[in-house]
Amino acid sequence: MIASANGAIPEHALHAGFLSILPRIEEHARIYFRYLRCPDLKEDAVVETVALAWSWYRRLRQRGKDVAQFVSTLASYAARAVKSGRRLCGQEKAKDVLSPCAQRRYGFQVEGLPEDHSRLREPFLEALWDNTQTPVPDQVVFRVDFPDWRTSRSVRDQRLMDELLVGEQTQDVSRRFGLSAGRVSQLRREFHEDWLAFCDEA
Repeated sequence: MIASANGAIPEHALHAGFLSILPRIEEHARIYFRYLRCPDLKEDAVVETVALAWSWYRRLRQRGKDVAQFVSTLASYAARAVKSGRRLCGQEKAKDVLSPCAQRRYGFQVEGLPEDHSRLREPFLEALWDNTQTPVPDQVVFRVDFPDWRTSRSVRDQRLMDELLVGEQTQDVSRRFGLSAGRVSQLRREFHEDWLAFCDEA
């Protein structure tokens, strides 16, 4: 491989060399991540493996190593690094509940809300089971009134409400629903006032 005047390998030569081993790296990553059922998650893992392999390939070639002699080892290390949360742009946060790495480490999984909106009342009821601060009569009233009030809103409002109830940030909710952060804050106040009015009527 031709080196430049300062001894560094030109970028186009590095690129050409990596392209020659790319199919083997992709194949290795697809086999390694075959347990991922979601095609999008699997593709993300494969792409991250390729990105890490490219970064390491460049460093190894600049140090004079012939990577073609150990492509499988390079791909294996890159895939294992991705599985443990390593990314080209940094490490996944160990306390991020949406991180697959955190879910594996602490033994939990994140699931979407059920399509059957009538089942969405269950988390609110469960949240009250261990509640020792709210008086029992108030808990009973809430368990009866809240589901009725919730179904009086539109499906979009119900979904937005659920996001806010589980503690999602205004900015995240606004992006998810295509609204401005100000509009989400207005809706939060509107929900609160509507709930108070509903309680007075009840």
